[in-house]
Amino acid sequence: MELWQEMLRQSVDSAKDLIERFGFDEQAAKKLNSLFHIRINPYYLSLIRQPGDPIWLQCIPDALELEKDGLPEDPLAEDTHSPVPSIVHRYPDRVLFLTTSQCSMYCRFCTRKRKVGDSRKINMKYIQDGIEYIASHSGVRDVILSGGDPLMLTDFQLERILKRLREIPHVEIIRIGTKMPCVLPQRVTPKLCRILKKYHPIYINTHFNHPWECTPEARRACDMLSDSGIPLGNQTVLMKGINDNPDVMLELMRKLLVMRVRPYYLYQADITSGTNHFRTPVSKGLEIMDKLRGYTSGLAVPYYVIDAPGGGGKIPLLPQYVLGRAGKCIILRNYKYEIFTYPDLEEEPAYHQPPMEKPYMRKDGKKVKKVVETITVDR
Repeated sequence: MELWQEMLRQSVDSAKDLIERFGFDEQAAKKLNSLFHIRINPYYLSLIRQPGDPIWLQCIPDALELEKDGLPEDPLAEDTHSPVPSIVHRYPDRVLFLTTSQCSMYCRFCTRKRKVGDSRKINMKYIQDGIEYIASHSGVRDVILSGGDPLMLTDFQLERILKRLREIPHVEIIRIGTKMPCVLPQRVTPKLCRILKKYHPIYINTHFNHPWECTPEARRACDMLSDSGIPLGNQTVLMKGINDNPDVMLELMRKLLVMRVRPYYLYQADITSGTNHFRTPVSKGLEIMDKLRGYTSGLAVPYYVIDAPGGGGKIPLLPQYVLGRAGKCIILRNYKYEIFTYPDLEEEPAYHQPPMEKPYMRKDGKKVKKVVETITVDR
């Protein structure tokens, strides 16, 4: 048995553990464990500094999960776009391939709580159906392994899936969505890296939410993957009390770059049943994006997106940089809230942008007068 597997065996994973180790009420502990399974491996548990801190909130259950918040169990309508149990096919050229129900740490904000941890809903018996579906749809060029966490599979099981996918001529790209470098970096071994190298091009998106997760162990795991020629991206979820602070997010993005992990998405938290206490206003996300752009490398600035309810896909959001038009000129502001004009080539905007009729309010409360420099452009 490998180290990471032994660590999994030592995980906090029952209502009894919640009662004995964290003083939970017995009735609440049993309800929480039945609603969404508990698993906190020893490594991630060691990152907690005190009760209620950003690591604690991500992995320790909360009675708020039991409240009836009226939110859907499947907010992204994945089941609607699931032609076979292991596949979610929403976009034309790519599919999500669910390969396991298991995770090394069950995030309390999981958007797939209705399935993750339940081997009846995601399991190996559906793998063949998924591979046959991908093989029969020639428009699928990009396959994203997810679950659960695909790196919970054994090396043998994972390689078997990768080999089958590489035998399909129209599959060009394989992506793996895994939280292992963050929550159990011991899973990334030389043997795993040797296997992954055989099936390039492979990309990995991982999932760091807070700077405390960027440990020496996590960096070592990311270095091993990068040295194996695997580009790494990161998908962060914006969550109340965890990372809804511009300075915390800036520190996280900078640390990720040092670990050779490119910030990819900053997600507005999904409207998943039992997770409403994690959600923040969209204005908070825009505030954070405003703090990132210009204050750190563009490489450290992710896309801020809402995964649209009902299966509409990812929609990017940006702070307001285009303030209006004055004749042929576009009025812009930069990260310092300085105003600039740009001579456009279009006499009419290709999109609807209302004119700036009122003074623009800076973040410091000062008004910017509507003064536009006259620019002559040869047409």
